[in-house]
Amino acid sequence: MSNDDKPSLTDRLANGAFLMVMGLARMLPYDRRIPMVGWLFGTVLAPLAGWRRRIRDNLALARPDLPADEVRRLTRAVPNNAGRSVAEIYSGQEFSSRIHAADPLEGPGLPALEQAFESGRPVIVACAHFGNYDAMRAALAGRGYPVGGLYRPMNNEAFNRHYIPAITAIAEPLFPRGRAGLAAMLRFLRGGGWLALGFDQHDRHSPELRFFDLPSKTVLTPAELAIRYDALLLPIHGIRRSDGISFQVHVGDPVPHGEPKEMMQALNDDLEMLVRRHMDQWFWVHRRWK
Repeated sequence: MSNDDKPSLTDRLANGAFLMVMGLARMLPYDRRIPMVGWLFGTVLAPLAGWRRRIRDNLALARPDLPADEVRRLTRAVPNNAGRSVAEIYSGQEFSSRIHAADPLEGPGLPALEQAFESGRPVIVACAHFGNYDAMRAALAGRGYPVGGLYRPMNNEAFNRHYIPAITAIAEPLFPRGRAGLAAMLRFLRGGGWLALGFDQHDRHSPELRFFDLPSKTVLTPAELAIRYDALLLPIHGIRRSDGISFQVHVGDPVPHGEPKEMMQALNDDLEMLVRRHMDQWFWVHRRWK
């Protein structure tokens, strides 16, 4: 590594603090570790990172009907869920083994998913920053399904050195954003692979659809790839159960092929219904509406 590629002092300090917290957390039993890290994110990190303000701003746009006490609850509960998810990713085999043993896949799209596996048909899994995205990957991998994913490397290179191995241990292959990663991803899909793609973040190059009845720039890539490769397209989300530890992995109805905008609007509508039922599990910190 050249000097230009070395992480900055700030990145190294931030990474060191994260590793220290996770190292201490791993000394606790799993059932105490996950809520402890959730508490740290909800009470310590959220105010320091400005997450509470972003959550309030997004809720004011999407759910202006919410009472003030519910908004206050969500400013803590949303980061708490994010912290739990991070702790689960860094719990490695403990996390994956629990998901595999529970086999939590259910929902109306499960028969179509099983049929795609038996026939070797490619699958586009439309997913979101909801519950724990990696619970979905672990559940699919636990059944032997060939699920891959596209990921964006973190800006902090020091963090990438342990983050990428952590997410790879849950299920692979994983493809980094970029030309080489895209080429490998398309080869995988053409060969009958299953690809998990997110669709719930703002993308300035994408058309405006609707989400919470607000104009929301939404990527068309999941629909376009499904059409191009005759892949099954359906939403799958890992929903955290009320115990805060276990998951229900819901396989939604397949989206019929048609106009890509209409296909993606169907996914937006499906996600909105899910978020309205579990407001604390979607990552309201994202700048979804600009």
